[in-house]
Amino acid sequence: MNIKNFEFKAKVDELEKYENKILTLNPEFEGVKHQIDTYFNTELGRLKLRESNDENSLINYDRENISGSKESQIILYKHKPSVALKNILIRQLGVKIIVDKKRKIYFIDNVKFHFDNVDGLGTFIEVEAIDRNEEFTTEELKEQCNKYFNFFQLTKSNLVDKSYSDLIIELKNS
Repeated sequence: MNIKNFEFKAKVDELEKYENKILTLNPEFEGVKHQIDTYFNTELGRLKLRESNDENSLINYDRENISGSKESQIILYKHKPSVALKNILIRQLGVKIIVDKKRKIYFIDNVKFHFDNVDGLGTFIEVEAIDRNEEFTTEELKEQCNKYFNFFQLTKSNLVDKSYSDLIIELKNS
């Protein structure tokens, strides 16, 4: 499945404050997930195997490391849990880094809200304006992200320009 989205990630304290704010808009609650993302060494883009209490996916994506809303091109393959798949990927590509997080997920229409607690990094909000069926222009997706950035009253200093995997690698190398 090919997916286009615009997204931003913000480092925040008091995650509950932001979650309470989105609750005022009556979002659809998708649940609490414990996700372990194993990133593999790749030549192009990023490749991660997501293992979760209810979702198992192999995700390939390309995204610039810039602050603010940014576009991602995603190829998503959902599968049943498979130790064999993980072992093949580890053997062929090698593990780059593992990201362990607990995530609360909400939806408003096509916009997905993540309230994340990432082991070793802290708490974050991710907002993704998602287009699965070529229904939205890139500009419309970007506008949706900007709307919620302003709704949460975030500032540029909250914005994170890297993936969790990059942040963990930086932390380990410092």
